[in-house]
Amino acid sequence: MGMSIRRTAPLLAAFCLFPAVFAPQAKAQTTANADICAADDDSAYSAEQRVAACGVLIKAAKDAPKQLSAALVNRGAAYWYMDKMPQAFADLDRAIALDPTNARAYLERSNSHRSAGDLDRALADANEAVRLDPSNAKALDNRGNVFNNKAQYDRAIEDYNEALRLDPKFSLGFKDRGAAYYFKHDYNGAIRDYDEAIRLNPKNDEAYTNRAAAYTKLGRHDQAIADDSAAIKLDSTQPVYFDNRGLSYAASGDDDRAIADFDEAIRLSPTAGSLTNRGDAYQHKGDHDRAIVDYDRALKLDPAYSRAYNNRGAAFRDKEDLDHAIADYERALKLDPRFSDAADNLKEVRVLRDRRDKTAQSALPTFDCHAARRAVEKAICSDPDLSRLDRQIDDAYKAALARADRKGANRLRKEQHDFIARRDRKFGDPAYEFKHELEARLGALDAGN
Repeated sequence: MGMSIRRTAPLLAAFCLFPAVFAPQAKAQTTANADICAADDDSAYSAEQRVAACGVLIKAAKDAPKQLSAALVNRGAAYWYMDKMPQAFADLDRAIALDPTNARAYLERSNSHRSAGDLDRALADANEAVRLDPSNAKALDNRGNVFNNKAQYDRAIEDYNEALRLDPKFSLGFKDRGAAYYFKHDYNGAIRDYDEAIRLNPKNDEAYTNRAAAYTKLGRHDQAIADDSAAIKLDSTQPVYFDNRGLSYAASGDDDRAIADFDEAIRLSPTAGSLTNRGDAYQHKGDHDRAIVDYDRALKLDPAYSRAYNNRGAAFRDKEDLDHAIADYERALKLDPRFSDAADNLKEVRVLRDRRDKTAQSALPTFDCHAARRAVEKAICSDPDLSRLDRQIDDAYKAALARADRKGANRLRKEQHDFIARRDRKFGDPAYEFKHELEARLGALDAGN
């Protein structure tokens, strides 16, 4: 098996599956604060503005539980967008306590639990949101996202199908179902859904980058790069889009353009993944030292990133630093015992090191050169050919002894003793052809074997 570094698949924006915050109807409230509080993530209002506006409504609605609950859900969603999870949970928990029938409160708390990595609680809240409002396509889409995160892709697709039956123009539903098909390795099915998501919403940058990932899996690199570029054009602040296009360029064999995109992704927000991807591109170009620098930086950001250890091991292997390569592969496997690529690489490099060590050992003489005192020993140590011959003679002599009977072994011992004594005595004599005598002794031992 040849050594290779393993690139990750392009990161799917949908992999994080952070759906849009679904704003409730403002109902009778028509104030500016109500409009701002109820705005979604794609509005012109910042999350901070939404939090402030909701705060005003919350103070005013203390005697109206349902209105207070709705405002708390909106503020909780804004806090979620700001990644202020304790505040988001506090608002959403309070909203549910005030109005246990508020389906959207459960939906938003489900989002928050998913962000926190608690998929069981996320699913419980998603189930409650669907129970309270079974005709809400967004609630079904949200539950599908939870199943996607739990790798239950067929179950996720069932929810997406129902969401799209309820709302055939639901762009987000097509995008999210496309992610489920992608994870099922049905890349053509994923592309069909991304096509529809983009048709319904041509400004859906995540759908473009996700479709690019599917195109890359099918080897359609030009289309992948075009989609990655479309995502970047729609939102050039997302480092993952540059990282994805870099992976698409790398897959097409254009390492220089890949590195340029990884540079931009790292400039926007350095991650262990983007640094490792750039390291892979440098390694593919044969610049192992720069690759190792990037892997080092990746591991400083994430000391548990097994892929960086594996790929740094490949760089060390290509530099013929087998000891460091083995150490890195071992670390990768310690972090992820099921990392089969690292296991294969470790096995191969251990074989290479054993072969190297045996080769090196075979080139050494049978005695310690550091302790050599006699002129003949120093001469053997100073000449690789003489060192090799000394070792080969010893190996052949031991092999012959192992095969000989008692009488033959005694004869061999006497012959070897006489050969060494004559070698040491005659060394330095102009008439004594030292190398020739060593070769002759080796030939005699080989002939006897």
